[in-house]
Amino acid sequence: MKSLPVFRSSWMAGLIGLVALCVVDFSSFCHPSEETAQLTSTLKSASQTRTETEARSESALSEGSWSELTWRTLEDVEFKDVYVEELDAYYWKPSFGQSVQDLEGQDVYVSGYIIPVDLDEDFYVLSRYPFANCFFCGGAGPESVVDLRFDGKSPRVYQTDERLTFAGKFRLNSDDVYQMNYILDGAVEYRIP
Repeated sequence: MKSLPVFRSSWMAGLIGLVALCVVDFSSFCHPSEETAQLTSTLKSASQTRTETEARSESALSEGSWSELTWRTLEDVEFKDVYVEELDAYYWKPSFGQSVQDLEGQDVYVSGYIIPVDLDEDFYVLSRYPFANCFFCGGAGPESVVDLRFDGKSPRVYQTDERLTFAGKFRLNSDDVYQMNYILDGAVEYRIP
C-alpha cells in the first residue's frame, strides 16, 4: 500500500485552517457582544430620567448663538505620516484647512452617531458614521469623529449609534496623539430650534 506524500498532509492542515478561519465571526471585533449590548441597554433604561443638569444645559443652549458644524467642513484637513519616537510608531498629523481653523473657539453644534469608547472613563465620541463604518473599525478617517468633552461626568449613559446633536466650544488638536483631532469642549445635548 502506497502512503500519501508528506506535502498532502500539510496541504490538508492548511485547508482545515482556512475553513476554520472562514467560520470565525469577525463581527465581534467591531460590534458589541450580546452581553455588552444587554448591559448597555440596562444602563440606558436606568439613566432615562431627566436630570436638573440636562434642564439647565437646555436652557443655556436656547439663549446662545450656535453655528452648525458640518462633517463636510471637517473634511478640510490633510494628514501626513509622522514618526513619534515615544510610541515607536507613525501617526497621522493633521494640517487643518482655513475653514476648519476659522471655527476654532466657536460655539457650534454637530449631529452624528454616539460611539462609547470607554464607559469607565466616560469617553464618548460623535461619529459621522455608525459604529460598523466608523473610524475605529477602519471604515473612515480621523476627520469623521469629534471627541465629546463634558463638564464633569456625562449626563447619562449613551447607547452606541444613538443619533444625537451636541453643542459646545470647538477645539482643534494637532499635537497630542492621545486625543482626537476635533474636540467639543463643554459638550451638551442640543435640540435644533
